[in-house]
Amino acid sequence: MIIRLAMFLVMALGLAGFGTVTWISVHPSNQPGNAAVAAAADVRVYAAAHTLRPGALLKSDDVTLIKLPATDVADGALREGSVQPGDITGSMLRRTLRQGEPMLGTDLLHPADRGFLAAVLAPGMRAISVGVDVITGAAGLIWPGDHVDVLLTQSLDDATRPAGQRVAAHTVLSDIRVIAIDQKLAEGASPDGTGTKPAATVTLEVSSLQSERVAVAARIGRLSLVVRSTEPGQPEATEDHVTWGGDVSPALTVGAAQPSVETIRVYRGSADAKEFHF
Repeated sequence: MIIRLAMFLVMALGLAGFGTVTWISVHPSNQPGNAAVAAAADVRVYAAAHTLRPGALLKSDDVTLIKLPATDVADGALREGSVQPGDITGSMLRRTLRQGEPMLGTDLLHPADRGFLAAVLAPGMRAISVGVDVITGAAGLIWPGDHVDVLLTQSLDDATRPAGQRVAAHTVLSDIRVIAIDQKLAEGASPDGTGTKPAATVTLEVSSLQSERVAVAARIGRLSLVVRSTEPGQPEATEDHVTWGGDVSPALTVGAAQPSVETIRVYRGSADAKEFHF
């Protein structure tokens, strides 16, 4: 009798232990390790830092990282690690993105993609490049997206002109958008990754007529780019105004020799006389 009671007690304890193990396996405790596993299910994806419009050339402050559950991440989303920030900066956005909305690979058009430059241009606009150096290109401080005036300076090889009217400057075009510096189409986007080489060309967004004015001006004299303020209320450049050398340097006009005038008097009879000046 005692033996049977002992065997029954052992079997009861065994069943209780088995039940406890089974319950723990089905209801795991909230241990730190389990929390880490749950956190690992979240992924970080690139998203819009603020509302972005189609055609925008993305800069570093346009993009941010957000954390989402893996189950909520859409196919094609740009995930941290699989995409580097430099792969996004300089790309053109194809559609509107609201703040915090994840970016998809299909949302971006990259500088190396075919048709990128044409897509950057506004409807009906053209792209024309002008040669610059450290001085005429504002010491390399112009970036794509800036607005500039195009200034023409020319020397007039005409000895009959007064000294103060042999050098002239005027604004050929005003408020023109820069779309590329050499092959850089956005700030910080450089194909060679260096960005230290001085710019040799600047590409401008112009109309058909404006492109003709730039082409002619480049043959006449020296073109310079003047950066415009981003603040409103700046006076507009006057494209028909000419600044002469004499307007800048009084030395070209003070004491300038007056042109000699020759006078011939013609008499017709004793009372009729006329003067002719040459």
